[in-house]
Amino acid sequence: MSGLGRSSPIGPAMAGLAAWLLAALWLLPMAFALWTAFHPSAFAAHFDPTAPLTLENFSRAWEAAPFARYFLNTSLLVAGVMAGQMILCTLAAYGFARFPFPGAGLVFALVLMQLMIMPDLLLVENYRTIKALGLIDSIAGIGLPYVASAFGIFLLRQTFKGIPRELDDAARIEGCGPLGVLWRVYIPLARPTYVAYGLVSVSYHWNNFLWPLIITNSVSTRPLTVGLSVFAATDQGIDWSVISAATLMTAAPLLIAFLAFQRQFVNSFLRAGIR
Repeated sequence: MSGLGRSSPIGPAMAGLAAWLLAALWLLPMAFALWTAFHPSAFAAHFDPTAPLTLENFSRAWEAAPFARYFLNTSLLVAGVMAGQMILCTLAAYGFARFPFPGAGLVFALVLMQLMIMPDLLLVENYRTIKALGLIDSIAGIGLPYVASAFGIFLLRQTFKGIPRELDDAARIEGCGPLGVLWRVYIPLARPTYVAYGLVSVSYHWNNFLWPLIITNSVSTRPLTVGLSVFAATDQGIDWSVISAATLMTAAPLLIAFLAFQRQFVNSFLRAGIR
């Protein structure tokens, strides 16, 4: 009977072992990319602790493809999509959280249905729409289908619903209208959620590949993912050292942003449960 209330140490030990194994599986490709990117091509296929370090692979990759243009296109795409999402998601979430209307639950359920539809299923219809608007092979054409985000509306709605209504009353006493309350009360208090959602949005559109591949035809509009795939698909052989260097250049800004804001990213999702 004395052992009924005790938990076996085998369970936590197995969970910890599984976590370390998954971490190792995730780190192995990154370790390979780091090794090949900072060493000459002759050492890409085998490990030699005495192999010399070099930055030549990065300069070769930068000169072999217009990565400066790819970075500019991706930055404009990510910034434009995120700006549109922040505005639309904020207004929609504020309306759902603080302005009840007949059928609000049904409308919100319809919005959430977007989460159950894979974007790949809408490629044909999205292409037809973008073509009708004359936005083929443009940065606006890449980002337009993603400006409205059901996930962003849901996340901000849950955050707004957790803000005390007494703050609304205090702001209205000070003379704020509905948009003034939103700007002075809700948006500042939801700042960690905005940071977390911004990271999600940036990471998704920074790494998005299939839709930009379909909608773009020229260097002037290709984002990094499409440019990297074109750069890697060479008919003259594959130099893994140069490709790894290009991959690291592509992923570095995203990794730095996540490391800088990881605390806000985790905390916002922990506090954004259904209220």
